[in-house]
Amino acid sequence: MHVGFVIYGPLDTRSGGYRYDFELVRGLRAAGDDVTIISLPERPYLHRLRDNVGTTKRLRELDVDVLLQDELCHPSLAFVNSRVESDVPIVSVVHHLIAMEQQHPWRQRIRKEIETRYLRSVDAFVFNSETTKATVEARTSPTRSVTALPAGNRFSDYCELLSESDIQARAAESPLRIVTVGNLEPRKNVHGLVRGLARIPGDWELTVVGAPVNTRYQQFLRTLVAELGVSDRVTFTGRLSDSDLAETLTRSHLFAQPSQYEGFGIAALEAMGFGLPALVSTNGGAQELVTHRVDGFLVDPADPSEITDFVAPLCQNRARLVALSLAARDRFLEHNSWDETANVVREFLCELVE
Repeated sequence: MHVGFVIYGPLDTRSGGYRYDFELVRGLRAAGDDVTIISLPERPYLHRLRDNVGTTKRLRELDVDVLLQDELCHPSLAFVNSRVESDVPIVSVVHHLIAMEQQHPWRQRIRKEIETRYLRSVDAFVFNSETTKATVEARTSPTRSVTALPAGNRFSDYCELLSESDIQARAAESPLRIVTVGNLEPRKNVHGLVRGLARIPGDWELTVVGAPVNTRYQQFLRTLVAELGVSDRVTFTGRLSDSDLAETLTRSHLFAQPSQYEGFGIAALEAMGFGLPALVSTNGGAQELVTHRVDGFLVDPADPSEITDFVAPLCQNRARLVALSLAARDRFLEHNSWDETANVVREFLCELVE
C-alpha cells in the first residue's frame, strides 16, 4: 500500500501530535507500506491559507492509494480537497481541533469556519480519542472513522519499569518533585499550575520541560514565578533529549499538565509509565486516561485552587502518593502500545483502499 501523509514541516517528535504521526509512519513502514511525506511550510495562519493554491497542484500529482492529512494542516488544505479529483480516499488524522483552544472571539469564529470547511472535505477520519471524535461530530457527520488511542511506550527500549520497592523508596524522598512536559505556550496552562503550587506551604519543587515556542509567554512565566516568590522552587529546562527526560521522570513524584485543552495527553501517559500519578485537565481527552483520585487527578484548568487542594496533601502523606503511583503504573501497563495503534490505523486504511 502506498500512503501519502501531509504534515507541517519535518516529521520529527516536537510534540504529542508529531509523536503520533511519527509512530504511525514508523508502523506503516514496518508493515511493508511505502509512505511519502508531503511537507508543507510552517508559517502564520494567514500565510498558510495562501498555500492552498500550490498545495492543490502537489496533491494532484501524487500517485498513492490513500492520502493521510494531519488535521492541524487544515488552513493549507481547506480549499484543496474539493479540487483534487481522484478516487484516492482522503483521511484526516485529528489530534484536537484548533477552535477548541482559547483565542480572541472573532479569530476563533473565523478559524472555526475554515476548520469546519476542511473537516467536511475529507472522506474518513482517524481520531486519537473518543473526546476528539465527539468534537468533530459536533461539526460534521463522519461517514467512516476509527479511534486509535496514542501510546506512551517510547521509553520502553532503554528504561526498565520501576518496581514497587523503587516507587516506595522514591516516595520517601523530599521535596515533592513535580514535573510538567510540553511546549511553552498558553494552552498548556503552566501559569495556572504555578499559581496553584505557589499556595502550598509544604516542601515541593517544579521542573518545567518544554521548548519555548512562545517567547512572550516564556517571559511571562519567569516574571510570574518571581512575583509569586517561588523562583527557587521552579526550574525551566527547555526541551530535553529522551534520555534526559527519562531521568527527570524517574526521579519525579507527580506529573502535572492542567492544560486548557488536550485531545488526549501523550505526555501524561508516558509519565504514568514511570509510576507518576497524572494531574490533568477536565477539558479534553485526558479524562479517558486518568481515573480521578485513583491514578491521578482531574482538575478545572481555570481554578488553580483545585491544584492546591490535590497536591498539598501529597507533601505529607507519602503513603497516599505510593498508592497513586502504583495505580498509575498499572494503568500504563493496561494501555496499548504504538505498534498496536499503528495496526489499528493500518487495518482501517486497508479497508478504505479495498
